[in-house]
This record gives sequence, C-alpha cells and structure tokens, in this order.
Amino acid sequence: MIDVAKIAAVIEEVAAEDVLPRFQSLAAHEIEEKVAGELVTVVDVAVEARLTARLKDLLPGSLVVGEEAVHADPGLMAQVTADAPVWIIDPIDGTRNFAHGRPVFAIMLALVQAGESAAAWILEPVSGRFGIAERGGGAWMGGRRMTVAAADTPARMTGSLHASSYAPAELARRIDQRRAGVAAVKSLRCAGAEYLRLAAGETHFSLFTRLMPWDHVPGTLLHSEAGGTALCFDGTPYKAGRYRETGLLMAPDPASWNALRDTLLGD
Repeated sequence: MIDVAKIAAVIEEVAAEDVLPRFQSLAAHEIEEKVAGELVTVVDVAVEARLTARLKDLLPGSLVVGEEAVHADPGLMAQVTADAPVWIIDPIDGTRNFAHGRPVFAIMLALVQAGESAAAWILEPVSGRFGIAERGGGAWMGGRRMTVAAADTPARMTGSLHASSYAPAELARRIDQRRAGVAAVKSLRCAGAEYLRLAAGETHFSLFTRLMPWDHVPGTLLHSEAGGTALCFDGTPYKAGRYRETGLLMAPDPASWNALRDTLLGD
C-alpha cells in the first residue's frame, strides 16, 4: 500500500530543507511556550504542515494526526482510531533540545491502519540515524537489521525512567524510590532518540508515563520489530488509541518485562 523508502526520502528532504537550516539559528520570537513546560517553534509547525500535505498526496484518503494540529484542535485526536489509514506525526520530537541548539531531536512518523501500527520512521536529522520499520518486516537502520539488547537481570539492565510531572504523584514516588533496582541512565529528553537506542540494543528498557501517540506509536513498532516487548503497565499492548493509559514499559522480551515491572512497580 505504501513504499517505505519513498516516505523515508520525503522525511529526509524535509529535514534537509526545513529543519537543519534552522538548527541553532532560531530567533527568540520563533520559540513559544504553547502550554506550561512545552515549547513549540516555527519549525515544528512548518514541518508538520509540509509532511501533512505530502503524505495525503502519497496516500489519497488518508488522515493525519499531528502534534501541533491536535494542539490547535483537540478533536482531531479522535481520528487515531479511524478505519481510514492514519499518519501520526511528531514534526520535532525533543523540541526543547532543538530550541536550545542541542542536537538530540527527531522527526517521528507512523502509519496506522484500523488501529494497528503498520509502518514507522524515526530520523535524527543531525546524526543522520534513521530507524525504519514495517509490520512483519523487521526494523532497519542504514541497511542493517536492528536488534534489541539481550535480556539480563533488572539490576544489570540499562534504561531511562520518565516518571515526571505527567505521572500521578504516588506512581512517580514509587518509581523514584525503586530506580536503584535497575541501571538507570540519563534521559535524552527525546522519545525518538530513546527508541532508536532501544531498538539498536544500546539500552535495555525505557519507561514512560505520558503516552501521546506521536511520541510512542512510531517507537513501539520500531522496538517490537527489533524483537522487543512494549506493553502498558497492565501487561496489554500499547496502541494509538491508548494515550490515556498510566504508563508504558519497553523491555527485551516478556520475561524481562515482567521482572522490570515487578522491580519498578510491584507491590
């Protein structure tokens, strides 16, 4: 139905023409706080608009759910579970990094069909790292198949814990109190970059407590196609429509997922 390489080329074109020329060259008035603690730049808006137009042309009849469009019209979120093909866009994931001239940010895109993730693309424009996945076809970067890290005991597994102000206070406290039970590493402040290092086997796990579809639909498909296990805290699969769930945990396999969940969340 789609040519994943053609979509990848579109993303690379947009990165080269709309993103990289503005990196570390934004004026103060081109950065705004759209809600408390969340930044948006003129580049976020421009990239989403350009991708929206291109993707609709490439797949007639498809819908688009983009982070910035949903901010302007929250009712668009209902389209993530539509029967029609749906593109989910995060034009600049890690906007705070991008706005402050830090190179760890990503363009994230997924195609969802009948509520199921069909394909995903995550590009880091500065590093050039580009993870691409198609359901049943594996996850790939630079022509090489991506594979998650081998499972280990929780104390030996590395990963990031994102239990921030978006998490219920009691849950955030529990995770913070138990972080010594795993080999926690510093957050990259960019979900796309976290998913790339997970799928490449550079870290073992990641835990998130805010599940907006543009942050996680591309990454969970990339991760699962690299062999990983991504489940909501209740042990059921994450999908685009489950953005109101409490949390999401990625691990190398089901057994290590259970071990990590018990370590970080168990009674």
